[in-house]
Amino acid sequence: PPVARPDTRILILGSLPGERSIAEHRYYAHPQNAFWRIMQAIFGIDGEYADRCRQLAEHRVALWDVLYSSVRPGSMDADIRLSSAAPNDFGTFFEEHAQIRLIAFNGKKAERLFERFVDPLGVADSIRRVGLPSTSPAYASLSFSGKLVAWRDALLEQQ
Repeated sequence: PPVARPDTRILILGSLPGERSIAEHRYYAHPQNAFWRIMQAIFGIDGEYADRCRQLAEHRVALWDVLYSSVRPGSMDADIRLSSAAPNDFGTFFEEHAQIRLIAFNGKKAERLFERFVDPLGVADSIRRVGLPSTSPAYASLSFSGKLVAWRDALLEQQ
């Protein structure tokens, strides 16, 4: 399920949880994924997983994935089988979180999946969208500091 409060203003979307995240029932569970380090640097978030989620929600930031399910051997986004992809229920989500002003995509795959499976549902034009560099360790062509700058600029603009 999403990590979100009703007064959420920013929605961060990944594509589909990786194997480790699924096994641990936690978003961005892979220890080399930079997501939580970036959230710590931007918002001061730390502690155990439940504490980090609570702190993120206090900053009116939500986490979710574009896809509810899909066949994907392994954890690489490139291996997602689009023929089996099923998106999450964004219609209901946006009705229940009407204050969202920004969708931040964690990587290009999340953005492309959203455009393919969700955009046709008519997401409000008032919601700004920004594609951000993936926090995955598989995206190694940009340094942590480069990722941090992009994420900080996008998220703090909405605060």
